[in-house]
Amino acid sequence: MDAPIGNFDEATPAPDCLDGLIGPVADAVRHWAGSVPAEQIIYVETDPQWADTAVFVEHYGRELLEQSANCVVVAGKRGGETTLAACVVLSTTRVDVNGVVRRQLGARKASFAAMDTATGETGMEYGGITPLGLPGDWPVLVDSAVVDLPYVLVGSGRRRGKLLVPGKAFAEIPGAVVLEGLGAAV
Repeated sequence: MDAPIGNFDEATPAPDCLDGLIGPVADAVRHWAGSVPAEQIIYVETDPQWADTAVFVEHYGRELLEQSANCVVVAGKRGGETTLAACVVLSTTRVDVNGVVRRQLGARKASFAAMDTATGETGMEYGGITPLGLPGDWPVLVDSAVVDLPYVLVGSGRRRGKLLVPGKAFAEIPGAVVLEGLGAAV
């Protein structure tokens, strides 16, 4: 099958390659209940040496820069309590941690989670974290610009491989909250 975006050698509906996905992501695809059919979530095999966005788009197509999203883990703190959440923003923007995230989480202070916290709590590889398959009690904050795109390239849970996800599906991820201005211009 041809990928809906980008120049990839091979594209496979995610439900047809569950064995190649890490456990939490495979479970999220297996139990997908959104209005977007799971078959529209596409897995593309990619080389892990090109996992970082800037290098990735040079290799797989510059047009992907405007169609890619980053998923980062943040920690909100208030009164000795820490809330972990994921933020999904276009790769051309940065997460507004001190404004939108802090207010949404009701936190006194918010920051990016440490790498070992992000990978340990998600079971995913750093540089490949995806909003599919995150812990069920986490808020998943999604910038509205992500939801507006026909397809969005995002991590697959590991540095090898990416998911191509219809934008509107991000609003249907368990725990998703769509927010205006979550991604701030760089």
